[in-house]
Amino acid sequence: MLLSVSFLLTDFCFSQGKVFENIQNQIEEESYLEALNNLHTIDTTLLKIYDKGLWFFYYGELSLILDKHDISFSSFLNSYEKFSSIDSLDDAADCDLKIVEVLSHQKNIKAANPFLDRYVSYAESKKSPKKLSEAYLEIGAMYWNIDKPNEAIYFFKKSIEESKKIKDTLKIASLEFNIGVVHNTDLNQPDSALHYFEKTLSVFKKYNESNYISYNYNNQAKAYELKGNHEKAAYFLKRASSFDLRKYDKKTRLIYYKNLAANFDSLKDFKNESIYLKKIIQLKDSIGNIEQNKAIAEANERYQNAELKAENLEEKAKTSKKNTQLIITLAILALVIISAYLLQKNTRKKQLLAEQAKDLEAQKVENLLQEQELASIDAMIEGQEKERKRIAEDLHDDLGALMATINLHLENVGSENNPNALSKTKSLLAEAYSKIRNMSHVKNAGVIANEGLLVAVKNIASKISSANKIDIEVIAHGLENRLENSLELSLFRTIQELITNSIKHAEATKATIQLTQFENSLNIIVEDDGKGFNVDELTQKGIGLNNIKKRMEHLEGTLTIDSTIGRGTTIVVDVPLQS
Repeated sequence: MLLSVSFLLTDFCFSQGKVFENIQNQIEEESYLEALNNLHTIDTTLLKIYDKGLWFFYYGELSLILDKHDISFSSFLNSYEKFSSIDSLDDAADCDLKIVEVLSHQKNIKAANPFLDRYVSYAESKKSPKKLSEAYLEIGAMYWNIDKPNEAIYFFKKSIEESKKIKDTLKIASLEFNIGVVHNTDLNQPDSALHYFEKTLSVFKKYNESNYISYNYNNQAKAYELKGNHEKAAYFLKRASSFDLRKYDKKTRLIYYKNLAANFDSLKDFKNESIYLKKIIQLKDSIGNIEQNKAIAEANERYQNAELKAENLEEKAKTSKKNTQLIITLAILALVIISAYLLQKNTRKKQLLAEQAKDLEAQKVENLLQEQELASIDAMIEGQEKERKRIAEDLHDDLGALMATINLHLENVGSENNPNALSKTKSLLAEAYSKIRNMSHVKNAGVIANEGLLVAVKNIASKISSANKIDIEVIAHGLENRLENSLELSLFRTIQELITNSIKHAEATKATIQLTQFENSLNIIVEDDGKGFNVDELTQKGIGLNNIKKRMEHLEGTLTIDSTIGRGTTIVVDVPLQS
């Protein structure tokens, strides 16, 4: 059984009344019946709108705890309506989360999705670690309910990251427990599951969370059942069912009894199996989920048709004014429709302006990249011209004079007047060879603005990062020596194309360029944290990537692409180096 963690009304503040404070304390102390009796002593006709919303929230929370899901659902809808009417958006968002929790208990995922989407949007807009943690938790739970365990674990871990920001130890333990349950029930990995259960049990005991301790024992039993150890599974199930659960007791206990009956059947202990089968029948009769689901569906239909009215004492007292209320309701509905239309029109206009600004920014970045490439090519050509001029001057001034001297000595070889002519000629030839060799070494020093591939990559990374749109880090290993001119230029263009993709298409905020030179090869890794893409689809029609592939084929290199939607992209280039 997967746990959904909720902390009662911590974001609510009280506008009046000592009674609400007492109810809050009673809920925290798990004195639920006392809190419910206290709640019914309040005359709702005397409450302000905010306090009416708070009254419905408490009523929905207590009904949820007592397994009255239909009443809970309607109460949270009423609470949301009250809070929204006075723009108490933070409280209204908490109502959405509670509605999702109610529908999740009924496994009505389709009905829960609109409320979850609305809560997630609000949490992301507020950038609140607590609300984001709750949002990611509910998304993970939804994925778990539609049999996508890996996605569920991913969002549970994101929820843990947000909870760590506010040091919520119990919340972190509950989320880690959820991950263990997924390993247990969906991935069939009992050893991994037991690791999480044993890790979190001490935290639940520290906070005296009897419900979570009971759930932990139940899931440890499931893990041992998967391992084939039914005796140990029965031991942990008995420990789990020994707790008096105040929240969701009937449904949870039903799960325990079913598990115990199955384990006793595996152990051929038919006497104990029979005992728990009878308990299962008795519990099923008392739950009545069919009636609750029907009531929830009716309440949801009223809500979707904008006809939900809080049936409390205040509204019953106004039955004589039905005609007036109908006119007011229609007028408000007309205003809402007009406001919604104008809001949608204004939102669309803002979206178009934002898209235009985004396109303009992308064009600026592309122009910067083109300017950088042109500057690099111009610098390379200028460097080559200077190099040719210097070589010509060296050949004329230095080697020319030296060769003329060698020629004079050659003419005197064999002459009695100059017996050392041959040895001097050999010495001068050696000197000429040395000069030619030095000129060859110097020639290899100039490519891409006479500075080389690494400096050119660092320059472009620095210029792009200074635009404050993306942070690019360059890491180099073993690039002490220069590469051949055309190879450096080709690799520079490849890196430039990959960074352009990260900016224009991936919408990344961070990127890393890693260059590592081995003895016979050069490895380049370009990573970003962008939105990722479907590799099979894009490589078939992506012109830029296909150009890079052809360039790598020409260089006898390889191109490897690893990308997942929503998790960034890693591209690896391996190029052989000629000895």
